[in-house]
Amino acid sequence: MTRTAKKTLLAGGAVCAFLGIALYLLAPILTPFILGFVLAYFLDPLADRLESWGLPRLAAVIGMMAAFLCALFALVAFGAPFLAEQLGGFFAALPQKFAQLQAWAERIGIVWDKSLWQEASDSALALSRKGAAMLFQGGLSVIYLLGLALITPIVAVYMLHDWDKMLAQLDKNVLARCLPRAQAAKLRQLMREMDEVLAAFARGQLLVCLLLGLLYSAGLFWIGLDGALVVGLLAGALSFVPYAGTLLGAGLGLVLALAQFGPEWTMLLLTAGVFALGQFLEGNFLSPFLVGDRVALHPVWVIFALTACGYLFGFLGLLLAVPLAAAVGVLVRFGLRELVPG
Repeated sequence: MTRTAKKTLLAGGAVCAFLGIALYLLAPILTPFILGFVLAYFLDPLADRLESWGLPRLAAVIGMMAAFLCALFALVAFGAPFLAEQLGGFFAALPQKFAQLQAWAERIGIVWDKSLWQEASDSALALSRKGAAMLFQGGLSVIYLLGLALITPIVAVYMLHDWDKMLAQLDKNVLARCLPRAQAAKLRQLMREMDEVLAAFARGQLLVCLLLGLLYSAGLFWIGLDGALVVGLLAGALSFVPYAGTLLGAGLGLVLALAQFGPEWTMLLLTAGVFALGQFLEGNFLSPFLVGDRVALHPVWVIFALTACGYLFGFLGLLLAVPLAAAVGVLVRFGLRELVPG
């Protein structure tokens, strides 16, 4: 490894350490700023497209943010009550579903210990409370929510309006001045690789999860499964970890189908078929087309990143876990290329 490459790796490690410490110390107040940055990152390609069509940058930014906020408000106003009703009905029906499953099991000679259900319920409740506390550590008060709702759009507008200028200043004042020319070229390439990976996850994987959630929900609703929306959306939301959403959704769906329909193999096969179809479409069409093959992150690494970042930084860590994992993956591959040329 050359001396300049060693300096680059050391500098990169120092910057990562500094950012990690800063995130840990400032995590309770950084959430709206990170959300604003993520929103600007999502919308920048659209802003560039509108600007190329002759629309002033400021007008494009304001128009996009207004449309986004209106869509978000409509989603919360009309979708949240429906989803809350579905969730309430889902959890309210769980005791009845368990009773049906227990009655069916007893008919075929399987004896259930009722105390196990109570212990499982208590454990699940404690786990959900612990997860909620970790997710919203630092306090999710009304003031916090209002600050999040007010600061995030403002940060997004400013960053989106000055996005190209910030990148130009970074290139001019940091890359061009602080690094030798050869090293600056490598760093530019490294940043381009990071952008490709982050774009694949931030834009492509979000669409994959959304489409799979809609597919699972529609398929389960079509076969008449109670709680179809909850199971489908949960499976879709977890689909950014390969096979996790499919396995969890299929397992939960089959248990609910068994409790609702009994040992009817047709309904069980239809339930499993919904998730098999979703996995087939994801692996052969959705992920290759929307995400591509440039991400190269192992599922175990993604799970570790989510667990570690969620534990250290709470909700902010969950937002940053996958992008950080992708960026670290790019840095590791860069370091290996430098250590083992060719």
